[in-house]
Amino acid sequence: MRHPDPVPVPAGPVSGPAGARVKHSLGDTHSMGNDDAAPNAEGGGRDTAAVAHLELSQRRFPEGQRRIFLAAIDAFSERGFHATTTRDIAARAGLSPAGLYVHFGSKEEVLYRISISSMRLTLQVATAAAADPGTAATHLTAVVRDLTVWHAEHAASVKVVLHHLTDLTPEHRSEVTDIQLAIHRLVRDLVAEGVADGDFEVTDTHATTLALMSLCVDTARWYSPDYRRTPDQIGADYATLALRMVGARPA
Repeated sequence: MRHPDPVPVPAGPVSGPAGARVKHSLGDTHSMGNDDAAPNAEGGGRDTAAVAHLELSQRRFPEGQRRIFLAAIDAFSERGFHATTTRDIAARAGLSPAGLYVHFGSKEEVLYRISISSMRLTLQVATAAAADPGTAATHLTAVVRDLTVWHAEHAASVKVVLHHLTDLTPEHRSEVTDIQLAIHRLVRDLVAEGVADGDFEVTDTHATTLALMSLCVDTARWYSPDYRRTPDQIGADYATLALRMVGARPA
């Protein structure tokens, strides 16, 4: 099986509200149904149709694949990867036991496609947030805000990626972790830039970067749609907190 090339990123800023910069999310046929293509990065408002946490309602890839991804995320979340069978996924997707194999060669491939697409899109969000002209402080604000919103709005798929990374094959796990490291480097470079410019007061760039990433990513672990604050509000709060964490000078 041919695997995706290194993660492509947008050539320019991706428009739209924070957390909705990649409009079709995991539902884009380019991100999940085609190994050769990059995720679609159209701007626009949030998709409020069914299954909003994954924005899969656009149906821009085969219906069978869409149903399998949704079913797999639900099954992995409830039962775990090892306890879930391909028969479980197929049943939840309304397919025959053999129906899954029309689209995927194995249960692990389903997990891989979910994981690699989620991480590709996360990198797109971070890259787009840092693309506009500005200072390290403005870029860090945008990146933390948008990553926080993204992880809140896509908590179900993010948790599957985080919890089941070790269930991927070594090759697939390496592809996913390479993208995670790319996101880490982007944030680390912003922190280092702010320190070099005299705008941030940080004694340990690496530790600060880890703390900032945890702030964003861990939102997926606890956020639920019935929480009293919206993803946008949490993102704004965390962006302000991030500036305090790096000791940003007042503008």
